[in-house]
Amino acid sequence: MEQDFVMLSLPPLVIGICAAVACALPGNFLLLRRQALIGDAISHVVLPGIVAAFLLAGVVATGPMMLGAAVAALIAAVLIEAIRRLGRIEPGAAMGVVFTAMFAGGVLLLEQSSASGVHLDVQHALYGNLESLIWLDGWGWGALLDGQALRGLPPELLRMAGVMLAVAAFTALFWRALVLSTFDEGFARTQGLHTGALGFALVAVAAVAAVAAFDAVGSIIVIAMFICPPAAARLMTNRMGRQVAWSLGFAVLSAVLGYVLAGYGPLWLGYQNALSAAGMIATVSGIILGFAALLGPCRHPGGAPRGRGAE
Repeated sequence: MEQDFVMLSLPPLVIGICAAVACALPGNFLLLRRQALIGDAISHVVLPGIVAAFLLAGVVATGPMMLGAAVAALIAAVLIEAIRRLGRIEPGAAMGVVFTAMFAGGVLLLEQSSASGVHLDVQHALYGNLESLIWLDGWGWGALLDGQALRGLPPELLRMAGVMLAVAAFTALFWRALVLSTFDEGFARTQGLHTGALGFALVAVAAVAAVAAFDAVGSIIVIAMFICPPAAARLMTNRMGRQVAWSLGFAVLSAVLGYVLAGYGPLWLGYQNALSAAGMIATVSGIILGFAALLGPCRHPGGAPRGRGAE
């Protein structure tokens, strides 16, 4: 049992936790800036990047496709922020313009190129397959101290853990600037902060987190983690620091509970087949948000007193 857990369940569980945390951290600020659907937008704009990567590399491979998706996501992030600021339009409208145009461009590129006759395994960048990310060398807990065995870890784990740490470092380094510009952009400018560049950086960091997570866990979890844990956390407190802490707790709880329920829930009920881990994790995060909406202390209008959110 111990060996099976380390080999089959520990890596995907850790990957799910890392993806949830990496998306929830910037999601707190995007939610308050009314840009929470940036994850959904990115899931559309990566298509032209995937097709372009295939055309350049000539093979269906994770590396080139991830690179192409990342470049497309970063371009989209810059365009969304530029349109929002230069056009002075609502963030949702800016995202809608960019992701529909880029997705349509990706479809046209796919249809008019040699890629249209090839089966592109888009799960590399869009759907993911968390259950398949097993560790064949993980023969018990002792493998965690075995350098040879550690080299056999799924590459998605190392990549997702690295992105999570990078997102956490960005959040910690620019915490004060992010909080000030999120709650009072005008005041932030008077303090000498470059709010435009900071906005671009935040969206770019969110794009990197989203694309890295796509390959490992799929877009369902990405969209859910950008929105549900931060939204639930906002219903629990009106202080930014506590909100981030609550959101991380909800993200980790969703990943752990969702993965366990997907794998063992059907067995407990007498069914033979497991459920999708990605779908169950997203479902659990939605249930947590529902409970927060019903029971959270800040769920009523005015529950978050004006002027205290940045504390």
